[in-house]
Amino acid sequence: MHPSQTYDLFIIGGGVNGCGIARDAAGRCLSVALAEKDDLASGTSSASTKLFHGGLRYLEFYEFGLVRQALKEREVLLQNMPHISWPMRFVLPHVKGIRPAWLVRLGLFIYDHIGGRKLLPATKTLDLRQHQAGTVLKTHFKKAFEYSDCWVQDARLVALNAQDAAQRGASIMTRCKVTAAVCIKDDVGHNVWQIELQDALTLSQQTVYAKTLVNAAGPWINQVINQQLNTQSEHEIRLVRGSHIVVNKLFEHDSAYFFQSSDQRIAFAIPYEQSYTLIGTTDQDHPQTADDVICSQAEVDYLLALTNEYFHRPVTQADIVWTYAGVRPLFDDGASKASEATRDYVVSLQQQLGAPLVNIFGGKITTYRKLAEATLAKLEAQFPHMGPPWTQRAPLPGGDFLLAHKAQLKQQLQQKYPFLSSDWAQRLINTYGTNANNILGAASCSADLGLDFGHTLSQAEVQWLQQHEFAKTAEDIVWRRTKLGLVLNQTQIDMLSQWLDAH
Repeated sequence: MHPSQTYDLFIIGGGVNGCGIARDAAGRCLSVALAEKDDLASGTSSASTKLFHGGLRYLEFYEFGLVRQALKEREVLLQNMPHISWPMRFVLPHVKGIRPAWLVRLGLFIYDHIGGRKLLPATKTLDLRQHQAGTVLKTHFKKAFEYSDCWVQDARLVALNAQDAAQRGASIMTRCKVTAAVCIKDDVGHNVWQIELQDALTLSQQTVYAKTLVNAAGPWINQVINQQLNTQSEHEIRLVRGSHIVVNKLFEHDSAYFFQSSDQRIAFAIPYEQSYTLIGTTDQDHPQTADDVICSQAEVDYLLALTNEYFHRPVTQADIVWTYAGVRPLFDDGASKASEATRDYVVSLQQQLGAPLVNIFGGKITTYRKLAEATLAKLEAQFPHMGPPWTQRAPLPGGDFLLAHKAQLKQQLQQKYPFLSSDWAQRLINTYGTNANNILGAASCSADLGLDFGHTLSQAEVQWLQQHEFAKTAEDIVWRRTKLGLVLNQTQIDMLSQWLDAH
């Protein structure tokens, strides 16, 4: 084995942390490979509450540093991905007996001021008897606080980081499992990682080499340490399940609701994909493995009960169109309740196995870019030729426009392609930004885009997702690259599967 065949960095895990590190490292002229055993974002990173937020409730646990970093990062991310993220106002109805109004006001004052907020509007107090947000709530709610946070399409965030990493030279291998990794000496006596890979579809095997290994396997991090690396971890993670329900639209305005429960837990009710409302999350310790996580009936009941404490029209099981759940791999700080466990991350560099190993414990989607920078900062001695941090002002693919120009971008797309309906154009802009033009190409009518799989999903879009975003199956496309699984029927999804199998 010749050292020229060796990657600088090999990353295990295609979630937001792994893909964020791959993108950052590739942009600093490191040679990078990433392996994900399933699809990109198929674990925790597609099962979030879809928010870039500071974490208002973390102030109660004195996580001021984490909240400050996340709040500062909100606006950085918003400017770098205006197609897949946008500002959102959150309405927090005041409930006597849970948290006193002065405490909520103090928390929101801190939230407004510790993060250097520039783009987002400040908190204000609402009279729910006069405001549209009060029309769907029970009449005893008189007052609310309205504050700012940001929405993000989480799985798309991961795919776009992977796309950008690949454009910068990274090798992104999906459905490719790391079966073993051992430290060996190369031909010139350097310690390197020998990594054994297996293709999940063909079961073919290959061996690659890397100077440094990054374990960003999320909920599977300890499994990788124990089984693939055959060693012990110096830290533990706490698996906490977060479940969500998606129901038919409960209100017409664009604001979200922040609901408090009497047990101090919270949940959001958020406008979702034009026709729905997303309700979540739960915080349940998850003692099982992170495979095949589902939203339990007890969690459904809990979310419905909490929602029905606030909305005057009852929300029932019959309103639910979809449920999903994910396991957060939180750094185990010994907190007594799952909801109190820290959302901060620990980047751990180990040298005792020979070649450097970095283990990523914890983290939250809002701070993924900072986590990537922290990971590479740990490797400066290993890679002195590495470039400086660069991602703070670098838009993700399709995000090279100003948020304020988003409506104009949609208008221009419809002028260029008159066959697009308003909803179709909006979906393309919210999904691909300026790359929508590259997908539509020279099309002068919808027939020019090839097969129509239903609900504006065209063959041209599917081919783009195959070629640029590593999509391989119908599930990848309808649940992770888009959310068209909410509207496509089984016959349409089967048709897409058959087409993908043939191509």
